[in-house]
This record gives sequence, structure tokens and C-alpha cells, in this order.
Amino acid sequence: MHIIYAEGMRLLRSTDLALRVLMRLAVTGGSSPTTREVAAAMDVPYTHAAKVVAELQHMGLLDARRGRGGGLALTEAGRTASVGAIVRAFEGEGDVVDCEGATPCPLHTGCRLRGALRRAQEAFFAALDPVTVEDVVAAPTGPLLLGISRKP
Repeated sequence: MHIIYAEGMRLLRSTDLALRVLMRLAVTGGSSPTTREVAAAMDVPYTHAAKVVAELQHMGLLDARRGRGGGLALTEAGRTASVGAIVRAFEGEGDVVDCEGATPCPLHTGCRLRGALRRAQEAFFAALDPVTVEDVVAAPTGPLLLGISRKP
């Protein structure tokens, strides 16, 4: 069994960015920023932002329009989307540890740790399931987010 130890649990960069894009769009009001503008405001590479935006669009959480008058807009489904569902979609539901990788763990057939970690992962997702994008941008977060998301 190969366990990579880190300082606590971490989300993938794409998961973090997806949540931040949705939060930013939830507070933009009538404006429709472009992917480039969102990437610049969040100080992330445009290509990374574009991949995340494409996945969010595929999920039906935002609309992306090209050309003059285009930009990104949160859909109603995006506003009411479960944070747990978004995290699951980006993180995947694979095991926390790789017990059957290149060097399989000799304990994998009778190990109880794998099941315990799976239950902990499900508890993590379950805690996020009732939380919506709209919930996470409610005051005081929304007004604060507007203040820090503007480029000087």
C-alpha cells in the first residue's frame, strides 16, 4: 500500500478552481466575465481555467458564450448545485489509497483500513451534499468575494 502523506486532505487544483469559478460567477450580477478575465482575476493559467470552464459547461452549471457580448454566466442549476456533487465530479470517487497499484499491497484482500478510509471519504462528500453554491456565497462571503475578485 502506497500512502502519500500530506498536511491534511487536499482537493485537486481543478476542483478548487471549479468551486471558485462558480462562486465568482454567483456574485457577478449582470456581468458576464470571459474565461480570460476569470483566469486573470484568480491568477491561474488561462488553459487550466478553460478546461475547468469546459467541464462546468458540460455539467450544465454555467453557460459560455463566444464573441462580442459573450462571456460566462452561472445557470440556475449552477446556483443550486450541491458542492458535494461538484467535488465528486472533479475528484472522482476512487479510493483514497491505491492498494492495487504497480506494487499491490499484500494486505489488500483482508485490510480494514481501505474500508475505513472509504467511509471517511463518503462522510466528507455527505457533509458537502446539502451545501449549494448559493449557500457558500451568502453574506458575508459574497460581498467579500466581490471585493477581492476585482483586478486593481
